[in-house]
Amino acid sequence: MIRKQVFGCAIALMAMILPAASQTQGQLELLQPGKLSCGADGGYPPFSFTNEKGEFDGLEVRVMKEMARRVSLEYAPVVVKFDSALVGLMSNQYDVLCNVLDITAERQKQVRFLDGWLESGGRLLVSKDAKISKPEEFNGVIGVLASSTWAKLAEKLNAKETKYYKVEVDALRDLVNGNIDGMITDAIVGAWGIQKSALPIKATEGYLSHVQKGFAIRKDKPNLAKALNKALSDMLADGTYQKMTSDIIGYSPHPKEPIRSEF
Repeated sequence: MIRKQVFGCAIALMAMILPAASQTQGQLELLQPGKLSCGADGGYPPFSFTNEKGEFDGLEVRVMKEMARRVSLEYAPVVVKFDSALVGLMSNQYDVLCNVLDITAERQKQVRFLDGWLESGGRLLVSKDAKISKPEEFNGVIGVLASSTWAKLAEKLNAKETKYYKVEVDALRDLVNGNIDGMITDAIVGAWGIQKSALPIKATEGYLSHVQKGFAIRKDKPNLAKALNKALSDMLADGTYQKMTSDIIGYSPHPKEPIRSEF
């Protein structure tokens, strides 16, 4: 008799839990139930790239994949070009934009950012043989990623001309080949490139900017944003974020005072 009562209680408890879980999933404003579709550049190491095993990898990939897992969702990357990534998000082509975007007031008018998950800044890269060590000494042709905040930073330099690129690796290639005299990129990207590729380039002294980066999401998906924010917070609390990012770049880039989402 006792066993029947216990079994009956278990059934009743599951009946209460399962509908609640199903309802929570239904409230996450997903394009496809059970899947978190993420727009990602796919060619922006160390944030996103294809590793030696042919797997999609990188800082943003590892962090977002773990965030999705903690919300019981399948991580489903969608490769997009950087200059059209925000357009794709606004037209509902994917649930969240996993590209590392600078959190700016202008962009916050269009989209909601999850809590800032990484802090970095812009740096000027030049040829290793260049006879300059500071950004203010630069006076050549500068290369920047189109639709990025680097274009505005280029205006502060004494550049003769600014060239715009759809993919940063093309700017890097032009810098190595002498087609441009310098390029502005993320400090983490620059350090990664110099360390991993042994290319004849160097970073000039100091930062051109300090920025926090965030994952962008449409403003009409507040429940999904809250769930992903909690997952990120839990990852920080248990040390998962620190470990997975340090494995790639040697330290944790999480902001000391992250910009918080507004709901």
